[in-house]
Amino acid sequence: MNEKIPYLRIGTVYHKTVEKPLISGDTISILVKWTREAIINDHGKSYIAKVPKYDGFCCVPSHLSYQKIIAGFYNIYNEMPVKIFEGETDVELLKRLTPFSIEFMKHIFAEQIELGFDYLKILLESPTQILPILCLVSKERSTGKSTFIKWLKAIFGLNMTYIKGDSFASPFNADWAAMLLVAIDEVFFDKKEITERLKYLSTTNKDKIEAKGKDREEVDFFAKFVLCSNNEDSFIQIDENEIRFWIIKISPIKSENTEFLDSLIKEIPYFLRFLFERKFHSEKKTRMWFSKEEIRTKALQKLVWRSNNKLESKVIELFHELFETVEDLEVNVIPADVINMLNKMFKNSYWVINDVRKLLKESWNLEPQKNSLAYIKYDLDHGGSFYQQNRIGRYFTINKKFISEKFDELMN
Repeated sequence: MNEKIPYLRIGTVYHKTVEKPLISGDTISILVKWTREAIINDHGKSYIAKVPKYDGFCCVPSHLSYQKIIAGFYNIYNEMPVKIFEGETDVELLKRLTPFSIEFMKHIFAEQIELGFDYLKILLESPTQILPILCLVSKERSTGKSTFIKWLKAIFGLNMTYIKGDSFASPFNADWAAMLLVAIDEVFFDKKEITERLKYLSTTNKDKIEAKGKDREEVDFFAKFVLCSNNEDSFIQIDENEIRFWIIKISPIKSENTEFLDSLIKEIPYFLRFLFERKFHSEKKTRMWFSKEEIRTKALQKLVWRSNNKLESKVIELFHELFETVEDLEVNVIPADVINMLNKMFKNSYWVINDVRKLLKESWNLEPQKNSLAYIKYDLDHGGSFYQQNRIGRYFTINKKFISEKFDELMN
């Protein structure tokens, strides 16, 4: 019987394959550096000659024809932890064998479920294919966002990792630069340079890997990003022509099943077979596979609007709050009143009077009084409550119904 050697030499450095325990009770195989002296101390000097030797590391992703050793190089991309079921090939029967998986996909992707299946099929069959940045957002709790991330982790194993938003901003990326999937939870990217870096990485095939104390090294890059956030209106700043983000608003799960993830994991072999046998619903139309029309959602439109119409959204929120507080069906304001209340409600907004005047006249098609007239001015006190004052000015009249309609558009 051949002796199983847990050691290997990559270039001139020795490593050992060890089984690392997980909280779940399972283990994962990882490589850790090991000294030549330790191997000799444990097994004797003659044992060193038995240790397999490779010229270096490589990273070649594959799930359907995986190879650990390629042309004398040790592949750091990992084999999937779950084998694809090798039996049934009928797609409809396989769907019946994966009821939890199919139902969960419907919950996450809703009317875009076929595109969701295509997304996972591409990950399985073509891991180097560029894909849009998948963003799962919702203000509500218990939506299944975290379950989806854990499910992907169970499918792709060590080829997926979680990082925090602040880790993404760090220059050190050695722990995720060679991954298939990078999940970032509780995302809130308020700096444009972070957004630009994310956009660049989502479409590039090369990046510089950097670890503490080591020189930067250029590597092939094929990671796909999955972002989750409770800040569905403002987790990232994007412009109107952005085509790299697929933003999906997730609804709350109606009845929570504490064993649901376990049920999903049990179905993985059959679900992978279903993805493999199922034909693509979409065709490759762009470098990110999907066209901008296919992945343009209401959640994306809402985020774009909020990103590019911040003043209008804040003014709508201000007047909505005002009409919720007072019984008036319309109020009169001059632009200076609006700026004053914005500064108090949103803590030093950076807009000026002319910005508000332009919004009221050009965007809302309102006209001020031709002459200065007496009106009731509204203001906010230090406690955030509205109060009235008598003033004179060329005021604009704001209608409650108009604001209600604008607010509904903003929220939906």
